[in-house]
Amino acid sequence: MTIESPRWFKSSYSENGGACVEVAINLTASRGVVPVRDSKDAAGPVLSVPAGSFTSFMAGIKSGEFGTV
Repeated sequence: MTIESPRWFKSSYSENGGACVEVAINLTASRGVVPVRDSKDAAGPVLSVPAGSFTSFMAGIKSGEFGTV
């Protein structure tokens, strides 16, 4: 049995040299979660967000539900 490792990536818009998060969507199908971590601390904690919640969150961002930062 092979355990799949997260394949981390961050947005192409994240090249501003600072506060970014990375996600590993490759685990959505096998584990039903989207791991999220701070890109500046790759060895730090990982937040595992249920896939449905992450999808809802992203839809809210795209629709402007959270305003602008």
